[in-house]
Amino acid sequence: MSERQARFAAPLAVGILMLIGWEAVVRVNAIPPYILPGPLLVAETLWRDGPSLLGSLWVTFRITMAALIAAVVLGGAIAVLFAQSRLLELSFFPYAVILQVTPVVSIAPLIIIWVNDTFLSLLICAWIVAFFPVVANTTLGLNSADRNLVALFRLYRASRWQVLRHLRLPSALPYFLAGVRISGGLALIGAVVAEFVAGTGGTSSGLAYQILQAGLQLNIPRLFAALLLITSAGVAIFVLVSLTAHLALRHWHESELSPEP
Repeated sequence: MSERQARFAAPLAVGILMLIGWEAVVRVNAIPPYILPGPLLVAETLWRDGPSLLGSLWVTFRITMAALIAAVVLGGAIAVLFAQSRLLELSFFPYAVILQVTPVVSIAPLIIIWVNDTFLSLLICAWIVAFFPVVANTTLGLNSADRNLVALFRLYRASRWQVLRHLRLPSALPYFLAGVRISGGLALIGAVVAEFVAGTGGTSSGLAYQILQAGLQLNIPRLFAALLLITSAGVAIFVLVSLTAHLALRHWHESELSPEP
C-alpha cells in the first residue's frame, strides 16, 4: 500500500472499528438512547431530521465563513502594518493578545447588546476568536525574511513596497496559510459559542440552538446528529484550507515537496 492510500485507509479503518465498538458497547450494556445512543440510531436521526439540521448548519456555516474571511483580510492587513513599523507592532500587538485570551463567552453578551443585528454580532464574536492566529503567524512570517536577502534588496535600492511584494510576502505565505488553517476551526468554535450565548431561535437558528433544544428535551440522538454536522463542517473547512495551502506551496516550499526516494 502506498503512502497516499495509507493516509486515507488507516484513519478510515480506525473510524470504522471505533463505530463498531461504540455500537457493541451500547447494545451489550443496553444503554438507553437518552444517555448514549448508538451510531446507527444517530445516523437514523440524521436521516430523519436532516432537512432542519442542514438548514441550521447553513446558518452556522455562513457565520463561520464570513468570520474566517474577515479574519484573513483584516488579520493579514494588520500583520502587514505591524511588519512596516516596529513601533506600531509594539504598541498594538499586546492588545491583540488581550483580545485573544479574553473568553468570547464573557464578552459575547455585551457585543450582542451593543450590536443591534444578530448576524453581525455573531460574526464579530467569531471573528474575535479567529483573527489572532492570522495576525501572529503572518507577522512572524513577514519578520522572518532572510536578512541577507533584505540587505541585498536594499543594496539595489528597492523600495519598501518592492521588498514587501517580492520578498516578505512570499516568505510569509507558509506562515499565513498555517494561521488560516488554525483560524478555520476557531471561527467555527466562535460561531457556535456565540450562538449558545445569543440563544437565537426561529428560522435563523444555528446548530448551537438545535443542540440546546435537543439537550433540554433529552433528545440525545438529535444532539449527536447536530454534533456530527458541526464536526463535519470543521473537517471540511480544514481540508479546504489544507488543499489551498498545498496548491499554493507545492512547487517551491519544503513542507509540500515530495520526499526524495
